[in-house]
Amino acid sequence: MEHPIQGLMQTAMSSIREMVDVNTIIGDPVETPDGTVILPVSRVGFGFAAGGSEFQVSGGQQGGGSGQAAAKEHPFGGGSGGGVSIVPIGFLIVNGNNVRLLSTDHPNQLYDRLIDLAPTVVDKIQALLRGSAGSKGKSQSAKEDDDEERGKPM
Repeated sequence: MEHPIQGLMQTAMSSIREMVDVNTIIGDPVETPDGTVILPVSRVGFGFAAGGSEFQVSGGQQGGGSGQAAAKEHPFGGGSGGGVSIVPIGFLIVNGNNVRLLSTDHPNQLYDRLIDLAPTVVDKIQALLRGSAGSKGKSQSAKEDDDEERGKPM
């Protein structure tokens, strides 16, 4: 015989199971036109409570019986409830071989982001400096070649 509280608990748990799945924590991917994939990440918490009571029927009878007879002998009162909390904590950004977590959860995220980007910025600045130094060298040698050709008798 199934106790009435079991039915309440099964109903509440199946409803929570339908609401919360892995796609709630790691959301559906969003692909941008440049090929970057963005996955939302959330923190999910849930709680569950159930309670009940059985009352003695007048006359002090308790125990035995099955089915409808047991329900009449043991009046039951109960309830259950549950709650779900979903809080976005960041975005997982996948671009080629780069994977980053852009957090929305921490107030110091700006400083963390600046520290994460520092090596990339330094590399880009170095590449620009190398590129501009190389192009200056090429333009200087081209200019010297032109000057030499002008000085030659034809």
